[in-house]
Amino acid sequence: MKDDKLSDNERLKSQSQLLRGTITEDLTDDLTGGFLGDNFQLIRFHGMYQQDDRDIRAERAAQMLEPLHTVMLRVRLPGGIITPKQWLGIDVFASEHTQYGSIRITNRQALQLHGVLKKNIKPVHQLLHHLGLDSRATAGDVNRNVLCTSNPVESALHQQAYEWAKKISEHLLPKTNAYAEVWLDGEKVQQPENEAILGNSYLPRKFKTAVVIPPQNDVDLHANDLNFVAVEEQGELIGFNVLVGGGLAMTHGDDSTYPRLASEFGYISLESTLAVAEAVVSTQRDWGNRSNRRNAKTKYTLDRVGVDTFKAEVERRARLSFQAIRPYHFSGRGDHIGWLSGIDGKHHLTLFIPSGRLIDSPGKPLKSGVAAIARIHQGDFRLTPNQNLIIAGVSSEQKAEIDAIARQYALIDDEVSAQRKNSMACVSFPTCPLAMAEAERVLPGIIDALDTILTRHHLSDDAIIFRVTGCPNGCGRAMLAEIGLVGRAVGRYALYLGGNKQGTRIPRLYRDNLPLAAILTLLEALIADWSAYRLPAEDFGDFVIRHNVVKPVLNSSIDFHQQDKEIV
Repeated sequence: MKDDKLSDNERLKSQSQLLRGTITEDLTDDLTGGFLGDNFQLIRFHGMYQQDDRDIRAERAAQMLEPLHTVMLRVRLPGGIITPKQWLGIDVFASEHTQYGSIRITNRQALQLHGVLKKNIKPVHQLLHHLGLDSRATAGDVNRNVLCTSNPVESALHQQAYEWAKKISEHLLPKTNAYAEVWLDGEKVQQPENEAILGNSYLPRKFKTAVVIPPQNDVDLHANDLNFVAVEEQGELIGFNVLVGGGLAMTHGDDSTYPRLASEFGYISLESTLAVAEAVVSTQRDWGNRSNRRNAKTKYTLDRVGVDTFKAEVERRARLSFQAIRPYHFSGRGDHIGWLSGIDGKHHLTLFIPSGRLIDSPGKPLKSGVAAIARIHQGDFRLTPNQNLIIAGVSSEQKAEIDAIARQYALIDDEVSAQRKNSMACVSFPTCPLAMAEAERVLPGIIDALDTILTRHHLSDDAIIFRVTGCPNGCGRAMLAEIGLVGRAVGRYALYLGGNKQGTRIPRLYRDNLPLAAILTLLEALIADWSAYRLPAEDFGDFVIRHNVVKPVLNSSIDFHQQDKEIV
């Protein structure tokens, strides 16, 4: 591995002056709306991706104009908790200083602002700082925003787990002062800096961490490099089961890439949490593939060196031995839409937000509605990994008022189907540069069709975990769906079947490179069979496995691509 040529990303990281690059100089260049050279990649470590509106790219080229460059910025929110005051500050900026005027809740419990022009980038970072927020390490080869199961009912347990999510996030953040210098006009650091955990060339690839509270697997733990599964006794958090090496991204046509479920390492007590997090990250830092970015994630490192070898190194670095895994199980991943009462006497309203997109449209002024709630709400807001929004900690006195506002602004829609609530899409077109096919913009129409099919076969009260992603990079988490569509080209998708409701099984390719109409025809036939031949309460993903529609994926590094070759 040491003799292999390093990828160019390794060069730019090592030469970046700990993520400073020449970003400051680029900000003063008015000849282009974008960032040049290495800075195009380096701004990702500061929480931004350079994008352009692909819907108008050809039109601008015909006018001899460069693409309309903007950045998408992610706000770091460990565990997805944000105060009403912070929300309102972001809401105003989105309305007044972005090209699209929307706020998007991501399935990693962050907020995304799309369409920020270069002249507004520094002001938005300074606004975030004023609000007590930042966008550090929400992109790039670092530990990303740390997830935590949204559980407003068991308030004490959730608070303890959330505090650990915050501690892990802070512990694994880059230590460089680059963010403060570039965006906040901070003083330049005179003394030498040292990235003791991430390394001065940072990680080989992005790294994702989650804190999970069973029985809810809303964080999709098998999508993450590192997971801390909460173990509780009598409502108190006592430790974590640790799982390592999950990940969903792959590359079409490259059999060396595949999704992977996380491996169980063992149980640890609470006081060992940060040491284990650091040991897993530093082992991946030192052992991960820095030559081939397609094989640079933790999941490939585990498969290359062996789970037992990786685990032993983590134990050595953390100076502990993992105990046997404590029993845990998952029952589902969805959010309970509507009101719930917590054990603390507070009330919690989960709002269904289609694709996490908050924007005002005719008859659905969703963004204004959340702002109206924020102006009076005394609790906090919680973003869920299903891209919904929880108005948490509502007193009995305010419950009726908040419910009325939510209904006034169409934030509560009693007609939303179970299928729509269990579906997800990545952003894809028009802003994502990696998009091969539509995702967010076609999801509503696909769900309309699925709802019709389910009703026709007397299944309207049932739902299938359905996800569509515009490329195989995994943002829409289609590789943990019962039905997953992965973009192949404009209007064409690969169809995967056989995941389960709990999020513990990877689906398998059923048909490749099909238009949506053909996919819906296939799904109608399968759903008809499910209706006719299912066992009592049998979920769709379990049915297609039992009915031999697809074989279960048992070991993705060996058999994930096996059936592809038989059916393509």
